[in-house]
Amino acid sequence: MSDRIIDSIIVRGAIADVYRIWADFKNFPLFMKYIESVTMTGERMSHWVMSGPLGATVEWDAETTRLEENQRIAWNSKDNSAVKTSGQVTFTELGPNETEISVMMHYAPPAGKAGDALAFLVANPEGRVHEDLQRFKQHVESTAQRLHEGTPMRW
Repeated sequence: MSDRIIDSIIVRGAIADVYRIWADFKNFPLFMKYIESVTMTGERMSHWVMSGPLGATVEWDAETTRLEENQRIAWNSKDNSAVKTSGQVTFTELGPNETEISVMMHYAPPAGKAGDALAFLVANPEGRVHEDLQRFKQHVESTAQRLHEGTPMRW
């Protein structure tokens, strides 16, 4: 059984900057509350580690299936992964310094210990995705503000 989540947010930032920050997956722990790390394991392959309850972690591998600069990023988890997920993020320029980000994803919680940990994390998946988008917005907008003020960036 697969669940589907759709959400969007408007971010103050040029589409190229917003896309670049999102497309650098190592940034995800900066705005996704439960993502501990994302490691690139190949040109389009990544390994994800998510924290769960009582120190448990859930890990999976994903393939980026589409990288359309300033437009779309799509992915799906690999067959041997504990987490089954697929989806896409689209970027729409609303103005010179305003970008809409839309997320559409499917996920199927795994069984066993990984499933128990993930069930805790996705008890309110729509709410968690929305919170992560809010944190992304805050991250992008504060990053842009630091650039504007001349404060050095920390990646």
